[in-house]
Amino acid sequence: MPASSLNMNSDKVTKSSELTPARPASMEESKVGYIEVEVTHDAVFGEISEDGPNYRNVGWVGTAVLMMKTQIGLGVLSIPDAFNVLGLIPGIIILISIACFTTWSNYMVGVFKLLHPEVYSIDDVGRMLFGRVGLWCFGAAYTLFFIFVAGSGMLGLSIALNAVSVHGACTAIFVAVAAIAGFGLSSIQTLGRISWLAWVGISTILTAIFTVTIAVGVQDRPADAPDGPWASDYKLVGNPSFAEAITAVSSLIFSFAGTPAFFAIVSEMRDPKMYTRSLLICQFTVTATYIIIGTIVYYFCGSYVASPALGSAGPLVKRIAYGLALPGLLVTTTLVIHLPAKFVFVRMWTGSQHLVENTLTHWISWFGCTFGITVIAYVIASGIPVFGGLISLIGALLGTSMSFQPMGCMWLYDNWCKKGRTLHWYWMVFFSVFIIVSGTFLTIAGTYGSIVGIINSYNESGGSAAWSCADNSNSV
Repeated sequence: MPASSLNMNSDKVTKSSELTPARPASMEESKVGYIEVEVTHDAVFGEISEDGPNYRNVGWVGTAVLMMKTQIGLGVLSIPDAFNVLGLIPGIIILISIACFTTWSNYMVGVFKLLHPEVYSIDDVGRMLFGRVGLWCFGAAYTLFFIFVAGSGMLGLSIALNAVSVHGACTAIFVAVAAIAGFGLSSIQTLGRISWLAWVGISTILTAIFTVTIAVGVQDRPADAPDGPWASDYKLVGNPSFAEAITAVSSLIFSFAGTPAFFAIVSEMRDPKMYTRSLLICQFTVTATYIIIGTIVYYFCGSYVASPALGSAGPLVKRIAYGLALPGLLVTTTLVIHLPAKFVFVRMWTGSQHLVENTLTHWISWFGCTFGITVIAYVIASGIPVFGGLISLIGALLGTSMSFQPMGCMWLYDNWCKKGRTLHWYWMVFFSVFIIVSGTFLTIAGTYGSIVGIINSYNESGGSAAWSCADNSNSV
């Protein structure tokens, strides 16, 4: 698609000053009868005015930070363990390959949004590609995926609280505290108002991660290494089984699986044409961070790396690191509750005044959405004995399938009937089909690896108790 065509179709959001009847507040005002109100028309949200929430108020810098925060969390701390399974060289090559493929997928989100401004979330893509079946399947996958990620965020916060307080309370209480805090912050109406929290979250989580990275570099040995003379047993090339290898690859994909959220983020940008700039900053920063942290921590810890890696440098550094990471973990939980709640809310009130005006119905339904998502995520996280394995399964099944296959289909949808087919067109058809096929393989194989992991874990430990009081930071 030529750049000129993109520019012509990219910005269907217009601003206009409309004369809106006013409610007379005084005799002088009643003589005028009208006040001038700034109104923005958006293809998703409808008429946006100063009387309601401004859904289109995220700048390109805030967009980049929101993107980074949807991806950088405790997932980054599983990368050294993935390198331990795959070996350092294959691990880095696979990580960079995944970064390149997901960058293209994320880029397609911005291109598709410019060409189809009415698209708000991935379920709209499903409707355009596969009709009503696609609408419901993609919408259910999006909601379920982020509900499980929200549950994972709550457990991450409970681990941090246990680590900092040295198990100062029952873990079930800490999970409930995390759910309450996540509900309160996720109820902020717009991503524009949440973006400042993303700044806090990304800075604190990176500070915690680099603290551990430095600590393992200056210490003689990792915390779990045996007594006596010790040297790192890192491997340049690993020798895993297929199930172990594909599970490690899935964990790397999960670290980049923020793609489904990017539809909602670009929908709240002031200028969606700046999306690509934000994306490149996000992907470069995230990839560089993953490589630096994964390489250094694995090089110094070898097979004795903890997963998550915050526990690799000993109890004291673990407490410090989790203390630093607490705000970042809270912001992650906030975002992954807000996104599915906003999805349900927008679908509930599309075309209605209750979407864009601060009516009583607006507030009741908005709080109902955030509360409902929070409660479901809390119950799933606390009540399922094999939740850790289940989140890996959901990540492999839904996170992978929403980060690859739809984007290949999106390119074909917009370009298959294009006239004047060139060599570039044939190459892009091949590449899009390759993305679809490889994404399908990774989805199926990753799901298989996760199921094998769940079975092995359950056979070894029997799973965890529902609403357990046990210290869940001991293993990390």
